[in-house]
Amino acid sequence: MAPSSKAAPVRIAPSILAADFAKLGDEVRAVAAAGADWIHIDIMDGHFVPNLTIGPGVVKALRSHCDLPFDVHLMISPVDYMIEPFADAGADIISLHPEAGPHLHRSLQTIRALGKKAGLVLNPATPVAVVDEVMDMVDLILVMSVNPGFGGQAFIESQLDKIAVLRTRIDAHVEAGGQAIDLEVDGGIDRETAPRAIAAGANILVAGTATFRGGPDAYADNIAAMRGSG
Repeated sequence: MAPSSKAAPVRIAPSILAADFAKLGDEVRAVAAAGADWIHIDIMDGHFVPNLTIGPGVVKALRSHCDLPFDVHLMISPVDYMIEPFADAGADIISLHPEAGPHLHRSLQTIRALGKKAGLVLNPATPVAVVDEVMDMVDLILVMSVNPGFGGQAFIESQLDKIAVLRTRIDAHVEAGGQAIDLEVDGGIDRETAPRAIAAGANILVAGTATFRGGPDAYADNIAAMRGSG
C-alpha cells in the first residue's frame, strides 16, 4: 500500500497517557524539546471508556509548560458540556466520538465556534461512512487502532484498511475544494507499526508507550525513529 502523495508531512503527537504523571510538566517539556509536533492528551471519564484520567484543570496547568498544539481527545459521554471547559483550558484541537452525544453536527459546530480545530474519532468498529455528513466540519479524523481506554494495547491490523479508505476520501474532498483534513492514528504505534500506518495514509501518529519508553534521554531517538518510518 503506497503512501498518498497528497498526505501532509508526518507529525508525531506523544500521548501523555504514558508519561510519568508525577511530573507531567517536566515530561511535556522533555518531549517538546525532543522533537514532538503536538501533545496528545487523552481525556477519559470512566464511563464512555473504562478508565479515568484528567480534567480541564490539568490541561490548563500544562499549557504554561509548552507552546506546541494541544491535541485533546475527549473519551467522555455526554461530551457536549465539557467542550467549552477544555477549549478554555488551552486545547487547540478537540476530538470527539460520534457515539458520545446525540447531535454530532452540533458538537462539531460548538468546537469550531470556540475557535478550535474539530476532530472526529472512529473506534475500531465505527464505520467510515459516519464522516460523510460532516466532512466539511472536521479538521482531523482520528482512527483508533486499539479499543480506547488504556495505553499499551496491541495494534488492530484491520484499521490499516480504514486508514487507506479515509485517505482516499480526504484527498477527493480536498481536490473538490474542501478544507485540509489531517488523518491521525492512535493505538499500538511503535517503530514497527508506524511505517505501515504512514503507508496507509496517516500523517499524524499518536504514540504513548513508544515515545516515553526509556526515559527522557531516549525521547528524541524514539520520536525520530517513528517520524522517519515513512
